[in-house]
Amino acid sequence: MTDAPAWRPRLVALDIDGTLLAWVEGAGQTYEKVTPAVYAAVHRAVEAGAHVVLSSGRSPHGMDKIADLLDLPEAVADRVWVVASNGAVIFRYPPLEVVHEETFDARKAVAAVLEHHPNALVAVEERGIGYRVNRHFPDGELSGEMILTDVGEIVAGPVSRVIIRDPEASADDFVALAARLGLHGTDYVVGWTAWLDLSPVGVSKASGLQVVCDQLGVDAADVLAIGDGRNDIEMLRWAGRGVAMGQAVDEVKAAADDVTASVHDDGAALELDRWFG
Repeated sequence: MTDAPAWRPRLVALDIDGTLLAWVEGAGQTYEKVTPAVYAAVHRAVEAGAHVVLSSGRSPHGMDKIADLLDLPEAVADRVWVVASNGAVIFRYPPLEVVHEETFDARKAVAAVLEHHPNALVAVEERGIGYRVNRHFPDGELSGEMILTDVGEIVAGPVSRVIIRDPEASADDFVALAARLGLHGTDYVVGWTAWLDLSPVGVSKASGLQVVCDQLGVDAADVLAIGDGRNDIEMLRWAGRGVAMGQAVDEVKAAADDVTASVHDDGAALELDRWFG
């Protein structure tokens, strides 16, 4: 870069799957490796003094290993801030210490969805172990151990997030269903497949990042956020600069200030290098 820009991000919020990690075609999971270009760009941001915050729909135990892949614990001056479970859980690492959590009663929303998709898979995180599930999810879709549990028991108490997955349905099916049901008292986001994340009302990656910003004394206007999924829409709108990955659906691109290249072309690295290259 020739001339220093007038604006430079003080905090960089990075989605994981589809942003830092590329999808395995047709497998419903991502390659657990960061390309050299993305790794180097993230470290240039850290070296320039920016706070790098991972922000994902993943549960905490699926995110600390990504921080390790990026060598963030060794690179940052203090412990890493991480926004997990689509903003419902915020933790520091290492060691993994939950510092903020939002929970809700998911029983009615889960029952409403299962009325239309009775064979759907349901999961809730069992922290530090894996997930409590009504039936096993396809290989690679959840991290950690899967503990078979009755649905009623899975959502008997307050939870931070519920995953509902129907391998026999499509993402469009779930988008239409969620809009039709309304899911009162619950927020939701639909993934790339028939994958529905239920969360507390008002909780999103944006709300989770705001908690982090408040702790760090950073304004939303000074945040660069990069993501590719429907669960990134609030974050992209909230950040001073929101950038969608090239492979994102039109709904996500419309919420962003700009669109970078796809994850397969190191789009996150290209965007970071605009400011820290």
